[in-house]
Amino acid sequence: MILMRVNVEELKKEFTKFLKKKNMKVTKSRLNLIDLIADYNKHFEIEELVNWIANHKDKKVSRSTVYRTVKLLEEFGAVKEVIKKDNKTIYEFVIGRSHHDHLVCTECGRIIEFVDEEIEKLQEEICKKYNFKPAHHRLEIFGICEDCQKSK
Repeated sequence: MILMRVNVEELKKEFTKFLKKKNMKVTKSRLNLIDLIADYNKHFEIEELVNWIANHKDKKVSRSTVYRTVKLLEEFGAVKEVIKKDNKTIYEFVIGRSHHDHLVCTECGRIIEFVDEEIEKLQEEICKKYNFKPAHHRLEIFGICEDCQKSK
């Protein structure tokens, strides 16, 4: 996985412009949430993030602000929905990260990120074959991870 250096302060400035363009309030809580999500540094379900913030961080952000702001950050492009599983939506902070796909364990919930150039090439070939211009994609493979297979 290629991680690029992220300038969170620059990201906050761009998000501020985004909010102003939408005639929305720029609040300290919304900007703090960018720091918190970047610090969380793993895939998250919004309620899981709310609980983590409540239990581990001195920067408090209300539940409703987290829900609304994650949706705004998704529209802005800093957060991306990556998996729908068991009526839950799993997100990740994508700024500074290269494209990757996911293996999802249906037993323990573990998410394994991977990059495979052959899969990427095949997708390009399929799009070309059907004269299809892709905007984006995501690949999720659901199954049972090695650890869960061993424990059975």
